[in-house]
Parts: sequence; C-alpha cells; structure tokens
Amino acid sequence: MFTKEQIAERGFYTQHFEQGKQDNTLILNMGPQHPSTHGVLRVMLEIDGEYILRADPVLGYIHRMHEKMAEGKTYAQFITNMGRVDYLHALAWNWAFVGAVEKLGDTPPTPRAEYLRVITCELNRISSHLLWWGAYLLDLGAFTPILYAFDDREELLDILQDMTGSRLTYASFTFGGVVADMSDELKERIIRFIARLRDRLPMYKSLVTDNFILLGRVEDIGHIPVDMAVRYGATGPVLRGSGVAYDVRRAEPYSVYPDLDFTIPTSPRTDALGRYLVRMQELEQSLNIVEQAVARIPEGDIQAKMPKKPKVPAGEVYFAVEGARGKIGCYLQSDGGGSPYRVKLRAPSFSNLSLFAELSQGTLLADAVSILGSLDLVIPEIDR
Repeated sequence: MFTKEQIAERGFYTQHFEQGKQDNTLILNMGPQHPSTHGVLRVMLEIDGEYILRADPVLGYIHRMHEKMAEGKTYAQFITNMGRVDYLHALAWNWAFVGAVEKLGDTPPTPRAEYLRVITCELNRISSHLLWWGAYLLDLGAFTPILYAFDDREELLDILQDMTGSRLTYASFTFGGVVADMSDELKERIIRFIARLRDRLPMYKSLVTDNFILLGRVEDIGHIPVDMAVRYGATGPVLRGSGVAYDVRRAEPYSVYPDLDFTIPTSPRTDALGRYLVRMQELEQSLNIVEQAVARIPEGDIQAKMPKKPKVPAGEVYFAVEGARGKIGCYLQSDGGGSPYRVKLRAPSFSNLSLFAELSQGTLLADAVSILGSLDLVIPEIDR
C-alpha cells in the first residue's frame, strides 16, 4: 500500500488513479519498462488479488513530434520520418505520406513502381508478422518459436536490404516511384523465399498453433465484440479477429491491389486466438500477393519524370493504406510552399490500445500480457 507521500512522488497519473481506489486492492505499475509492452508503455492497474479492476495506459514517454517536424522539413526530407513511426512496417508509413503528396499533386507513380511498392510493402508486412509471432510467444513463455521466426525473417530482410538499402527504417518510396529496381537475381530470391516460408508454415502450425499450451493462453481471452472494436476505431487484425472483413486494400482500393487476387482473413472468435489466426492467415495471403506481383510486374521506368523539388499545390488531401496493425492515414495540408503546412497521422496502434482499459476489466493479470500481445502494439507509433 502506498503512503500519501509515495503517491505524491509518483506524480499526477498515480495520484489521479489512486483517487478511485477501493479498499483492499493494490495499485500496480506495469511498465514503463516492462518486456511484454515492447516499448516504453506504462499501464496502471488496480488489482484485487490476481484480477484487474481498472487499467489506464499512460502514453507520451517517447513522444517525438513527427507531425510538428513535418512543418520544418521539405516534403522529401520528411519521408525518413515515416520509417521511424512504425519501425516494423515502415514501408506502409512511407506509402501513406508519399501517396498523399502524389494524390494532392496528381503525380502518380509509374506502373512498374506500383508493383515494386506492393512487393516490398507485402514483404515488409510478412517481416512484421514474423516478429510479432516470435515475440508474442516469447511473452507467453515459449522460447523456441522466436528462433524460427528470426531465421525466416533474416532471409527476408536480406532481400529487402537489396531492394531498399535498409533492413528496418525504410525510406525507399519517392514521389512518383521508388529508389531502386528489382533485378532478375533478386526476383529469383523472392520466389525461393516464398517457397521456403510456405514449407515452414505447416511446421509453425504443428509446433505452436495446435499446441494445447498456447491454446490455454489465448482461447476465450480478451474478447473484443464488434461494437467495442467499432467504438474505439480498431482496425487491422484486431477488427478482423472480431469477424469484420475491413481492409483498406479492398475497402479504399489503391495502387494495383484491385488487380490482384487475395482474400481478407477474418475470425468470428473475437478472442486473442482469433487475432492470432488472422495474422497467421495473412502471412499466406501476403505470399500470394507477392507471387502475383512478381509474375505480373511490367517493364518500364521506376520513377516518373518529376522535378528534383516537386511543387505541391495548395490544398488538402487524405490518403490511407493498410499497415500490419491496421489503417494508416495521412492528412496533408499544403499552402503551396516547400514544406507541408500541416500533417496529421492516423496510427492504428493508438486506437487498438485505447480499448485495452475496457477490455482488461475482470481479467487475470497474467491474461493482460496475452491480451496486449494479441493487439500487436508498436509504441513509437502511438507516441508519434
């Protein structure tokens, strides 16, 4: 039990949270440096024994003011910021900003660049899901899966490095195209990787998905009814894990996705297992997308003919893409100058985390770790 002096030392949030405390309960800080939060996220909990009565996520520990920084940079300079908002699916954030500028300036990329964007973005989605899979199971106490996940992911990152020049915080999408082309040798490596991962997915299923220990940690844990998901603006696998087939690639089509054959995985379960199964199925769908894009990629330039310093006309625009965690949105306002007048980013992790306070009420403390992991949060995205 905290004394009043100890409460005061812990600052406003603890003091504010303490005001609603019941008798014989405990205030517990989960974070801001807790391994299962995968970043500096602090969750204040009021617990009665092992059960959570209240939860309050506390954000802002790594706020970097990306949106404000846009006002002091040129449009090209700000692309590098996007790779640092969500470092696990950086190319989707690249695409959101670059796509907004292209939409406002009516300067579409070349057909070959569109396919290269799809290939790299989907490979980046696979790398993000592989890291989530290994880290989630590590949170739940299983060590072996993350070794397999990173084994596959390393080969994938080698491919992305040759295509983009980076392994993590990518900035390879430019206005009107991409920075580098795909060689025939690299195309063969991508085809071999697709075959490799397809061969590994059945092993993933037998090793982990069908394991009764995992099922005990995720089945009927963290149920998110559709109305709750909609109220908080949840998107991505969190929403699709509640049975709603919403995906920006289909709902608000962009690039060449309408020409590609793929399905939107959903699960009616609404629990942590449902969200797990959706992401595992998305690995297969992303492989299908990449395979089709590699086979259909047209010849031609990878960069539209544009001036070195493109002139962005005055106006406002909104452009959205489907990231590994859900809908990424970029609102861009231009006054016709060399820098954005205003940039506002929609981060899916922020909405997905917002439902945790309601979702965790009445659950076991150990299940909070499983629930947080099933949301696949990236904290720098929330503290953008």
